[in-house]
Amino acid sequence: MVIVEEVLKTALCLPVEDRAVLAERLLESLDELDERESDRLWSEEAERRLTAYRNGSARARSADDVYAEAERLLGGFREFGYRSV
Repeated sequence: MVIVEEVLKTALCLPVEDRAVLAERLLESLDELDERESDRLWSEEAERRLTAYRNGSARARSADDVYAEAERLLGGFREFGYRSV
């Protein structure tokens, strides 16, 4: 993780346009994963999140809270058909 932290620190110093290009390329690289690798990575992420929840370093949130925050931050969420319960 040290390498990731160093790369992230450097990337965050880039101008916004360069960060956007970098983000786009990184996201595109995820599309290139085969299904087996993608499944493995998602499994690891799920385990990491479950461990964080169980040890108290992450907390659960209701879907309504998550959608409300997303709508506040991004706006226009209702146009995608989400309705609060």
